Amino acid sequence: MTASKTDSSARNGRRGATQQKLLAFASLIVLVIGFSVANSNFMQVSNLLAILQAASVNGVLAIGVTLIIITGGIDLSIGTLMTFCAVMTGVVLTWLGAPLIVGVVTAIGTGALSGLISGSLVAKMKIPPFIATLGMMLILKGLSLIVTGTRPIYFNDTPGFDQISRGSLVGWVVPAFPVPNGVLILFVIAGLVSWVLSRTVLGRYTFALGSNEEAVRLSGVNADAWKMAIYAVAGAIVGVGGLLIASRLNSAQPALGLGYELEAIAAVVIGGTSLSGGRGTILGTLIGALIMAVLTNGLRVLSVAPEWQTVVTGAIIIVAVYADQLRRRAPG
Repeated sequence: MTASKTDSSARNGRRGATQQKLLAFASLIVLVIGFSVANSNFMQVSNLLAILQAASVNGVLAIGVTLIIITGGIDLSIGTLMTFCAVMTGVVLTWLGAPLIVGVVTAIGTGALSGLISGSLVAKMKIPPFIATLGMMLILKGLSLIVTGTRPIYFNDTPGFDQISRGSLVGWVVPAFPVPNGVLILFVIAGLVSWVLSRTVLGRYTFALGSNEEAVRLSGVNADAWKMAIYAVAGAIVGVGGLLIASRLNSAQPALGLGYELEAIAAVVIGGTSLSGGRGTILGTLIGALIMAVLTNGLRVLSVAPEWQTVVTGAIIIVAVYADQLRRRAPG
């Protein structure tokens, strides 16, 4: 009887996740059609490319925080971590004159180390994820300002750095629609993380920790070590986001970062990942990131004031979380 209930619950969970992805995708289509009707400029190639470019950064951050949310945690530091990774890349490439590949490794390594520290605070010191990552958010923001002296770092003397995000390999093949490299990087990371979640031990424990962490511990698994590893992997992914934003702006802006975590978390929840943990998909997160990018861009095209754009974003987060609550309360 218990096994039957478990199987039924699993089937209902998969069905609910599929329905949420379909709903999110339908919402994306409705938004695109609505903004296209409201303003013909929305469907211009240049504007569509701008949407994809914006989605690449938010999407990468959202993929990183998806891993953490699936474990039942949260990470409020991803926005300022993205900035700190960009700053450290600037230090290595511009101030120290290191090769481009060293800057790439620095960004990813800085993200992984910061993620590992956050994971240690949560797993070893038993600090609630909200508080631990809130503290890290402030620390990383302060470090970015201290390291740079509150001044931006520009990459004008680093050949090829701007091409990481703004270049277009696709443009060589399809000149009419030169998809930025940042978008390709987003899809590559999405594919890799999706494979990790579905095919590896790390992915299996990510879901297991979110579903029943105590059961994982009782089975003899070092839950703390796996949780720290998950936070480190998420941090490394955020480091890639730092590269993308720095390449896109061709500079490391130390005051940038706050607010990015909210849009990323919103994208994750819109995509069907449960804030209670144990359930989520990268495909859903990608759809959520595109929805956020389309919404922000569409409101801008319609000349909606920035403060009202913020209001709309906040309302969407509330609605998405409430929808998640309703899904969890549903019978079965």
